[in-house]
Formats: sequence, C-alpha cells, structure tokens
Amino acid sequence: MSIFERILRAGEGRMVKRLKAVAKAINDIEENYTELTDEELAALTEQFRERLEDGETLDDLLPEAFAAVREAAHRVLGQRPYDVQLMGGAALHWGNISEMKTGEGKTLTIVLATYLNALSGKGVHVVTTNDYLAQRDAEWMGRVHRFLGLTVGVILPNVPASEHRAAYLCDVTYGTNNEFGFDYLRDNMAWSNEELVQRGHNFAIVDEVDSILIDEARTPLIISGPAEQSARWYGEFARVVKRLDSGKADKDGGGEIDFDYEVDESKRTISITERGVARVEDQLGIDNLYESVNTPLVGYLNNALKAKELYRKDKDYVVSDGEVLIVDEFTGRILHGRRYNEGMHQAIEAKEGVEIKQENQTLATITLQNYFRLYEKLGGMTGTAQTEAAEFNKVYKVGVISIPTNLPMIRADQSDVIYKTEKAKYNAVVDDIVERHEAGQPVLVGTVSVEKSELLSQMLRRRGVPHAVLNAKFHAKEAEIIAQAGRRGSVTVATNMAGRGTDILLGGNPEYLAAAELRQRGVEPETEEYEVAWEDAVDRWKKLCKEEHEDVVDAGGLYVLGTERHESRRIDNQLRGRSGRQGDPGESRFYLSLQDELMRRFRAGAVEAVMDRLNIPEDLPIESKMVSRQIKSAQTQIEGQNAEIRKNVLKYDEVLNQQRTVIYAERRKVLNGEDLGDQIRNMLDDVTTAYVTGATAEGVGAEDWDLDKLWTSLKQLYPVSLTVDDLIGEAGGEEGLSPELLEERLKEDVNAAYDAREEELGEEAVRELERQVLLAVIDRKWREHLYEMDYLQEGVGLRAYAQRDPLVEYQREGFDMFQQMLDGIKEEAVGFLFNLEVQVEAAEAAVEEPHVEIHAKGLGAQRLPRNLQYSAPTIDGAAGSGAVAVESQESAPALGVGTEKPRPARGRGGARAPRPVPTTKQVGGNATASRNALGLGGGDGAARASAATSGAAGGGTAAGTAGGGTAAGTRRSGPASPTAAGARKPSPGQASATGGPSRNAPCYCGSGKKYKRCHGAPGAE
Repeated sequence: MSIFERILRAGEGRMVKRLKAVAKAINDIEENYTELTDEELAALTEQFRERLEDGETLDDLLPEAFAAVREAAHRVLGQRPYDVQLMGGAALHWGNISEMKTGEGKTLTIVLATYLNALSGKGVHVVTTNDYLAQRDAEWMGRVHRFLGLTVGVILPNVPASEHRAAYLCDVTYGTNNEFGFDYLRDNMAWSNEELVQRGHNFAIVDEVDSILIDEARTPLIISGPAEQSARWYGEFARVVKRLDSGKADKDGGGEIDFDYEVDESKRTISITERGVARVEDQLGIDNLYESVNTPLVGYLNNALKAKELYRKDKDYVVSDGEVLIVDEFTGRILHGRRYNEGMHQAIEAKEGVEIKQENQTLATITLQNYFRLYEKLGGMTGTAQTEAAEFNKVYKVGVISIPTNLPMIRADQSDVIYKTEKAKYNAVVDDIVERHEAGQPVLVGTVSVEKSELLSQMLRRRGVPHAVLNAKFHAKEAEIIAQAGRRGSVTVATNMAGRGTDILLGGNPEYLAAAELRQRGVEPETEEYEVAWEDAVDRWKKLCKEEHEDVVDAGGLYVLGTERHESRRIDNQLRGRSGRQGDPGESRFYLSLQDELMRRFRAGAVEAVMDRLNIPEDLPIESKMVSRQIKSAQTQIEGQNAEIRKNVLKYDEVLNQQRTVIYAERRKVLNGEDLGDQIRNMLDDVTTAYVTGATAEGVGAEDWDLDKLWTSLKQLYPVSLTVDDLIGEAGGEEGLSPELLEERLKEDVNAAYDAREEELGEEAVRELERQVLLAVIDRKWREHLYEMDYLQEGVGLRAYAQRDPLVEYQREGFDMFQQMLDGIKEEAVGFLFNLEVQVEAAEAAVEEPHVEIHAKGLGAQRLPRNLQYSAPTIDGAAGSGAVAVESQESAPALGVGTEKPRPARGRGGARAPRPVPTTKQVGGNATASRNALGLGGGDGAARASAATSGAAGGGTAAGTAGGGTAAGTRRSGPASPTAAGARKPSPGQASATGGPSRNAPCYCGSGKKYKRCHGAPGAE
C-alpha cells in the first residue's frame, strides 16, 4: 500500500466514525416518524423544501430526511434500511463512493441520498449499468420517492426525445451512463432550444462505479456518421493473411526469420517481418507496400492480422444471423449494435465471410471521465472500489468509504488449485461440481468466455448434471436463471457475474419464481386475474423458499467456483461476492491451469518446466506460493497497464475537453438566442483584416501588392462596392497606399454591405439567419476538427522516436488547429451570411409574439447526417444504443448504432507506438484563451485568420509524418463539405488570404467536396 493510499485510509476511519454518529442521530428520532400518517409523512417533503428556501442546508436536513425515507420504505416496500445503509447513504450525499458488499442493499441505500438531494429541485441522476436495471429501479425504488411526493423518470434508448426531456424534468432520473452521455452530446448538436433534453448536472450517483468509471474509462462515447471507405480491400486482405505464418524471434535477435509476422499477446500487438511484407506485395501484385500510393493498404493489413490473431470467435465476438456481435469482456454479454472502429469490425466481418458494413466518422465525442466530471457532486456504489481508491480520488475527486456489513461475513475463501493442463483442470472442476450437486449444495461456476462456458456445459451434460447456462447467447433468460441459482442442488454456469444486478437468494427468489409460474400457466399480466394469482403464488413460493433456504444453509450455502482468473482482481472479487450475502454461509475456490490465457501471457513456462522436471502428473493439483505470486503479479501488471492507458486517455482528452468546453459554450449562446449582432460585426472585421494581411506582405512595397487578386477574393466573400482605383485615388497614388488604409476602408465597406443585407431581408430575418449559419458552420467545422485531431493523436506517438514528448506535441498542434478552426468558422460564416439565398416567410399566427421564418437554400446541407451511429463502453451488456426515436423530420436524427474500442497509435507493421510520456507542462497555450475568438471580442483572432485560410488544418501534417502505416497517403477522405446550393454566387466563396477560395471551403463547382480535394487538388483544372 502506497503512502497516498495509507493517508486515504486514515481519513476513511474518521469518516466511518462520523457516519456512525449520523446513523445514531437518525435512530434517536425514528419514533417521531413511525407515528405519522401516510399523508403527514408525504407532506414532509414540502416542509423540507420550505426550510431549504429559508436558509437551511441539506446537511441540516439529513437526519430527518433519512428518517422519513426509512419509514416510507418500510411502509411501501416492506424494507427498513439498516444502520449500515444509512451510513452508506450519508457517504453518498457527501460525495463519496460507498463500498458495500453484495447483498447489503445498495439499491435501497441510493434512495436515501437521492431523496435528500432531490429536495433542492435541481435534479438527481442515478446511473445504472444497463437499461433493465434503470427501468427496474425507477419503478421499484421510485415507489418510495412517489410516496413522498417526488417525481421519478427513466431515460431509455429508442424513445422520443420528448420522453427524455420529461424524464430530466423529474426530481430523480434513472438511466445508463451511455444514455446520459449521449443526451449531453445530442444537446450540443441541437438546432433549437426545443430539442434540448438535459437541464444541468447537479448530482449523480453511479451504481457499479468501478465498472463504469474505471474499467470502461478507456472507451469514449462517440456519435458518428458514415465515412468514405472501400469494402473491397477488407475481403482482399482477409484472403491474403490466411496464407501468412506467425512465429517468434529469438530473444538474442539471432537466427533466420522464417515467419511472416510476430504476435505479442500480452501487448496485443502484431509486427510484420520483411518476409511477410514481401509475401503481401507478391499476393497483391505491387512493388512496394510502403510507397505513398500504397500506404493506405497498411491499415487494412494491420486490421486483417489483428482480426486473425487477436480477436477470437465466441470469446471476443460471436457470429449470429450473418452479423458479427461483440462480446463484453467484463460481463460476457452481447453488445448489440456496437462496432469496433478504425476498420477493425470490417476486418472481422471479412474474416468471417459475412456482409461488410460501412465505417464511420466521429461527429461528437466525450470520455466517461470528462462527462462525469461535469457534475457538481458525484457519488458511487460498488462492492469493490478500495483497490482503485487513489485513482478515484485523483481523477474524480471522490473518496472511497468501506461500509461495514450488517452481519459478519462467514464465507470460506479457499486457496487456488492449480493444474498443469486445461483438460485436467476441467475434469477436476466437473468432479467437484458433481460432488456438490449430489450433496444438494448450489454451485455457481464462473467462466471467462462464451466458448469456455459451452465447453463446460457439454462436460456436465455428459455426466448427467442438470444445469443452466448464463452467457451472451442466453441473455433473455438471465433473470430466470439467477432466480434459480441459489436453489438446492442447482448448477449455474455463468460467463461472468459482474454487474448482473440481481442477488442470488439461498433457496430461490420467490418473486421471480412466482412470475415464472404464472407465465407458464398463461396468466396475462396487467389483468385482474393476474393480481389475484400473483399474491397467492408469491405467498406459496415464500414458504417453499424459506424451507429450502434452511436445507441449502445446511449444505454449506452457495459454492462459487471460478474456472480462471480474470485480468482484474476486482472481477474475481465480484464473482466471489455472490456468495455469503447477509451473513449466509458460503464457499469459493478458483481452479487454474498453466495453460490459462493469463498464465500464458505472463511467463508460466518456467513453472511448467519445473513440473516437467519433477514429473508431476497432469491430474495432480499443486498449491505453490511461487505460482500464486505469479498470478498476482500478472494481474497487477495488467491492472497497471490499464491504469496507464486510462491516465493517457484522460491527458489527451483533456486537450480536446478544453476545446469542447469552448465550442459548446459558444454554441449554447447562439442556441439561446443571444444577440449576435456585435459578434457578427467582429467577425466581419477579423476576416477583412486577415485578407488584407495576407495580401500585403510585410517589407513589400504597395506597387508589388496584387490588389486585383485581393479584390477577386473579396468579391467571392461579399459584394464589394469599393474599387482599387477609388483607394489609389484617395491615397494620392499607389505609393500612398498602406495596409492600415486598406483595412479601414474595406472594414467600412463590408459593414455597409452587411447593413444593406439587413435592410434587404429585415432585421429579424437576419438575426435568425445569423443563428442558423453559425450553428451550421460551428457544427461542420467541429466535426472536421474532431477528424483532424483523431488523426493527429494516432500519429503523434511516433514523435517519441525524435525525442519529442508526444503529449506536448499533441497539445501544441491541437491548440494551433483549434485556432485555425475558430478562424475558419468566422470566414465561412461571413461567406454564408452574404451569399445564401434566403426566403422570408411570416410565421404561423399561433404564437403570441409575431416572428419570421427563413429558409436558406444550401444551409440544410450543413446539418448533421441523419444516419447517426452511437458508440460507447457497454457495461453489463445492454446499456442502450444512445439512439432516440424520431418525432419529426427535424427533431432527431435517424437511428443506428456502433461501437469503438481504445485506439493505440500504430507504427509500421502494426506495432503499437510508444505510449506518450505523461507531462504536466503546458505548451502552446490552451483553448480557454480563445473564448472570444469567434468574434465576441475581436482581438488577435484576426491576425491568425491568414494561417487558417492558407492551408490544410494542421492535423493533416501530423498524420502525414506519422511514419509507416500512417504516412500522408493513408489519410482517409475527410468529411465532404456541403455545397451552398442556391447561393446567389457560385459558392459562399471563402477566399484565402493569398487570393482564391480557402482550401477548406466548399468547392465553387458545387460538387460538395472541399476545394482542396476538388478543383484545388494538385493537377486539377
């Protein structure tokens, strides 16, 4: 334990004493609440709110509010929160993570903190790991809140945005982390206030907080749209790599390389050899794979090799109905609708010979780390958080408090049993299961993959052992299977038990068993017959389960048998934690083999060699401290690697997070209808300054200025009324011209032109046009910026080879690219404002205040594509797609789903680039320095505009210098810039500072492409 962790634990002891004092204070006043009528108890909510308005704090109300909830829960649910639950609720309220063991009542504990904080009227979000739990808890625990007069909502995928909006207006809102995050991103893509659903980020309580904020923190939430990509090459490379051979180089570097590529399973990387490159070139009929014209093919090769070696069917994914479906590595559930990014999913589809679907481009993204840091206060619940206490404190500024169990834990955790081979291990596992089953002891078997669960199921069938299988392929039967898992002699094989959300009750779960009985009898829910039959069935099952509970206790309680160690010790502990709930007896043991993946990846060969020398039989288990240390060391190494990845994800995303904060804040101002007049005038001045600066190079005399070219560029931007001759005459000759005079007169001219535009359309119409144009341009430029930043990050890791810190390089270049994007927004916005063809119509008379509606031709093309896809870490399998149902053509995008995995930078041959070295040094400024760069305050934004308009965004350079596999030729086609169809001139006509259209502006030909990729491309006419 580190010094920092010891300090944290010392503070925890003081907190536990404080929590016990709170529980005592609640107990002291409990009698006052038991005597109240239901109406009097419910009326307390309004009294509490009045006291808050009068100046009392939530801390002042805590004992009374908790006492009210305790009594309400007892009356409504028949459950009275224990003192340890009161302690857990108080810890949540104070912004901590309450570590409570399985079966200690975490769900009810959350109600205490949510009720107290909902009294403020600012809303409380309860974050669950899947939609089933969100819906269940909103209904189940929501009964307590509704009894006390609070409103409860739940956000689910594939429902209209209006339902999400109504749910957020409730006092307490339940939902998954993905749904909360996607709603945040969608709110920042909305085109009107009516489309917004969230109302702020006051207080969030995250259930299974370690799974959501630690295990899945590496994977961002992403909303994406279609990108251009050829499917042909995926199939071609799937065919090519089948013929390539893997091997391993000698440690001393000597010997002949007689293989095509090398696989490093511990790092999940593949390195192709010169021989492999030659064979690929021969198969494809090309001379040099790494020539610039061919380098896009390297990405296809890398993905095809990874699909072949690192992604395994029935472990990492399954194939169902001709579709590749990802399996959650932590829970074993199918991630319906999720897709790997960067072409990885397409490579797997090609490998399996199914239809290859289109790749996507990022439109909006945020990591879970940065999303949950938006909340003013954050709390969490889990049974296993103490091992990550330091990370929780550092990243999220929350402490971890271990809450004592209500009854002593009496589960017996046996030492690991280790076999030489996997076959011997499974034979021993089956023998143990048969023995326990015959003794009437329920057994829960944990496996690490679908494949292993099916193997074990086959072995049990051969031995005649009745059992249930809970894995990604039988997700729909989960609740029923869990309800039976604690019954006498039951055997349940589970792919992974993390986050299942349902307790295993010894003797069985009477409610689930009653529901199953009524379903078998064909009794329809929501009928009078069902209500009558339900009460009778539950009472009968309660008696049966109580009798069976005693039998199971006598047999030793639930026996948890792990067939393999997980990469994370927390997942192992979660599996063990299913046994021994609420003082019940139980037992756990892990069966391991030296052929297990964890052991193979981390040098179990030395142990195997010792066993061979001692001639130990395969079926003889060993208990070795050396092996136990090796297992712990392997888990520690992987946990360390994952922690480092999370740290780097956060450091890199922090750069983008600052930029996102600026853009979303500016966008929200526009959306809220703030007067944009001054902002637009500043933009006019800044863009004019940029054009003049670009045309009047310092140290060059006026006679050498190409004013005709400058005027040509300006005329593409706005209707210029000045002439070059007018200015020369005013200056008394060409030699009298100065940049200052040019700038002053042109600023007067462009502002006069805008006055005329306003007079032409009307002030109200121009204000609406400004709003729509800024939203459209900000959205498109932000999408392009995300595209460029994505490729900058992918290639920047290779800067380490040049002794440059990749993170510092990313900060510097990312800042420059952001400045260029802001200046590009100004330039394109000005062009659209002057050149869009606008129709002004009177609004419907149904509104109280008259207003106008405008229809700007070509502006609709700037909006987001409708076939959006949603990518997210899916904890516990089925956290929603992120999609919302379409209410009208303009209210929400059409729906689709997708997924992304963490993206390591890649070098030649697919080798992962060195991880960027963490640094606290700030280089190149930060995004917050640009809050006024969209014209709110003018200033030096204009001086940088010339840089924005004279070349590609800097990310292209970064990607281009990334080296093999990410050289310039590998850059995929960027998002096509929509054309301004219907413009009064051929295009909005953004001109560069040196004359002619900007390379990033829509091409004047109307193709919809950027100028640099159309008529501005080298060799184009």
